[in-house]
Formats: sequence, structure tokens, C-alpha cells
Amino acid sequence: MHDARKSDDSVVSKKSPNKGGSPSVEGMEKRESTKGNANQRITCRTQGRGSVSSELERVREAAKKDRKARFTALFHHLTLARLRSCYVALSHKAAAGVDGVTWVQYGERLEENLQDLHARLHRGAYRAQPSRRVFIPKPDGRQRPLGIVVLEDKLVQRAVVEVMNAIYEVDFLGFSYGFRPGRSAHMALDALSVGITRRAVNFVFDADIRDFYGTIGHGWMMKFVEHRIADRRMLRLIQKWIKAGVLQEGSWTETTEGVPQGATISCLLANIYLHYVFVKWTQQWRKRHARGQVIAVRYADDVALGFQHEEEARKYWSELAERLSRFGLALHPDKTRLLRFGVAATKQRKSRGEGKPETFDFLGFTHICGKDRTGRFQLRRQTVAKRQRAKLQEIKKELARRRHRPIPEQGAWLGSVVRGYAAYHAVPLNYRQVDAFRREVNRYWYRALRRRSQRTRLNWARMQKLIRRWIPPIRITHPWPEPRFFARTRGKSPVR
Repeated sequence: MHDARKSDDSVVSKKSPNKGGSPSVEGMEKRESTKGNANQRITCRTQGRGSVSSELERVREAAKKDRKARFTALFHHLTLARLRSCYVALSHKAAAGVDGVTWVQYGERLEENLQDLHARLHRGAYRAQPSRRVFIPKPDGRQRPLGIVVLEDKLVQRAVVEVMNAIYEVDFLGFSYGFRPGRSAHMALDALSVGITRRAVNFVFDADIRDFYGTIGHGWMMKFVEHRIADRRMLRLIQKWIKAGVLQEGSWTETTEGVPQGATISCLLANIYLHYVFVKWTQQWRKRHARGQVIAVRYADDVALGFQHEEEARKYWSELAERLSRFGLALHPDKTRLLRFGVAATKQRKSRGEGKPETFDFLGFTHICGKDRTGRFQLRRQTVAKRQRAKLQEIKKELARRRHRPIPEQGAWLGSVVRGYAAYHAVPLNYRQVDAFRREVNRYWYRALRRRSQRTRLNWARMQKLIRRWIPPIRITHPWPEPRFFARTRGKSPVR
């Protein structure tokens, strides 16, 4: 199993599940390993289930026992049963890749297709296909490129991610939240909120890595993966995927850097890349250079850090930019800034005549220095206004397209949209923003229905009956950050 062959290969060939059950005992700060990841769906579907399967428990234990071990026998874990379970876990409505094969079509001859795929994998005949390039609009008006891979590539990538997660979930540190089993964006938001309110945070460093997925260096990526993976067949699989290229409007383009955003393997590769480039370095910097308190939260390429002292924050900013440049990355100049924020920020800015503290956006929420009814500091989180407006415009356009569909069909669709929006955004102190979103949806629907006919008899009183029937009322679905954070970490977080 190891490079030095100190252990028997049977250690990694035996398989049993990652401890399921309660969420991991971890905090926003120092953390050596994850234990007992919760069996909940994570934000990114590409990362597999909430717990490592029973066949991989021995791999996980070996990785935990020796943090420098390199695994030479992993490919045999890509079994027919694992491919079958990965197929079942895929979204039934996922877009097809360049071959046009959908989930339903592949399942018509599922066992035959899986056996053929499994045989091609293990005799080395499997070939990765290029991803189909599509663009989706971003809230700022720009286009985000996504890579849609073929269904067979999704299956194999998902199986590989399950195997590699058994190793890397041991290595990843506690303040990394993006696209990991048993972790969600709200866990990252809770950690940031608790860190700002419980620690001596006077400055927030809000950072964003420019075009992160498109600038990942393939050479560095493979070196980082090889720190833990020495199975040549597994490494060749990863190289096939990142070198497969992109097909856009019938034209194939070679990919010399970056990974396709949206591919199943890309989330894990991105986490591995930032683990070595950013996370471990940040942890070491904090131990070696910080005199005051420092907190850190990372979700994918979105980063937020809190500092007690301004000079330390600026030093970290300068050294981080230098660190990233060594690995082909750069901070986004317009989205990276240092601002005075925290419990003492209001008083400090007022004494300087600088007005109210600045705000910053993180994971869809604008973070605001506020006060509770007693006048004490209270961190407020509100939906980012431009994202809410963009979502409403998207709904307005879709309603125009569905205008003449049956009302029950429209109502069911709008109800699912409002429920999904509230499920993420309905956090404490954000009721007004989410309720305003619901009211705007109702208004758009009313206008769309009245435009169905010039002789419409629909008035607002009748519209209210439709709204009560189909559009759910807004309720705060998330608890306050501190109770949930400490319940999840069982009070063992260093933030406390």
C-alpha cells in the first residue's frame, strides 16, 4: 500500500463504511481529521454520499494512521457494484454530454452497459470523452462556463471520488467546507458567524481567486495528487479527464490548464489543489506569524478570513498573493478587499468619522454589522440584492414562456421555486428579504395570468386564492448560527 511497502496490500483491499451518524466534530479553526460525517446531501452533487462506503473503511483508517502514506492499490475498488450505485445516485434529469446519452437511455440496458464499462476500465480500454461547453449567466451579467461530461464519465468519476474521499477526508482541514461529504454552505456560514462574534475580529479579508477552475495547473495538480495516490491506473484516469478537451459548437479545443467546472471529479481536484496551495499554508502562516486571533473559512474558491490586527491582515494579503502566483493563481482585484468589520468596527469607524461599517458578501449573503434590541453587536445576513434581482428576472422570463400552461402546472412550478429559494435563504433576520422575493413572484404571476386574455376576469381577490393554494408562506427554516454550530461540533470547537 505504501511506497516503502511497509504494510500489507490487504489493508487497502478490505473495505468497510466511514463512521456514519452524527456530524463531524470539527470547528472553523484547527482540525486534524473528520469523523462521523453526517448522512445529509451536500451542496455539490458531485461529491457522493454523506459517508464513505463500508468497503473503504480500511483505506480511511490506513490514511489516518499514516499521513504520508501513498496508496498503490486503489483501482480494484472501482467495482461493478460501485458503478451501479453511482448510476442510481446520478440525477435523472442531468443534461447529456457530447454523445447525447441520457440517464434513462443508459438505464434501458443498464447491466449490459455497466459490465462493458467495467471491463473497459480494467483492461485499459476506457477513453474519456470531451466535455460539452455551455454558458450560464452570472448575477453580474457575465457568463460562467460549465463543462457537461458524458454519462459514463460521470459514473466513473463519481466512483473515483468515493474512493479518493476515503483518503482526502482525513487530510482536509476543518475550515474547508466546499463540496465535501456531510458539509454544506450553511455550515461555512455558521462557522464564519460564530468566528466573527466570538473571536476578537476587527478586520475581514474577503478574497476571491480569479477564474480558479480555468487556471488550475495540470502539472501542479498531478504532483499534489501523487502526494497520496501512487496507483498508476488511477492517475492515468485523472489525466485522461483533465486532458479530454472541450467541445463547443462542434469544435474541439485542447485543455492545457484548468478543469471543467461542473464535472464530477473537478470539485475534489479543486479541493486537493487548494488544500496544498492555500489551506495548509494558511494554517502554517497563522501558527507562525499571527500574534492576534485569526479565523478562516473557505468554500470552494470563496475565502473569508477574520483578523484582530490590521497589519497582520495586510501582511497575509501580500504573502497570499505571492503564494498563489507561484501556482498559476491570482486574487481577483475587484473582489478582494480588507474591511473594518466586527464587534468594535461601528465604534472605531464612528470615532474616525467614517460612517457605518462596510459590508461584504459571502455565499449569497451580505454580512452587515448590526445591533440587537439591547444595542449589542449582532451580525446580520441578508440575501445579496443583485442575486435576488437576477433570480426574479429569470422567473419573470420563464413565466412569460409558461404563460399559457395550465394554472395548476404553473402553480406547482412556482411553489417549488419559492420553497427552494426559502430553503437556502430563510435564515434568522432575513425574513423581509425572502418575503419580498415571494411577493414579487406573486406579482409576476398575476401579471402573466392577466396577459393570457384581453377579457380576463382575474382580479387580485381571485389571485389571492391561487397564491394561498400554490405559493407556500415564508418561514425561517434555519436556526441561529451559534446553537447549530456548537451542537454540531459538540462544544469542542476552538472558537468557543
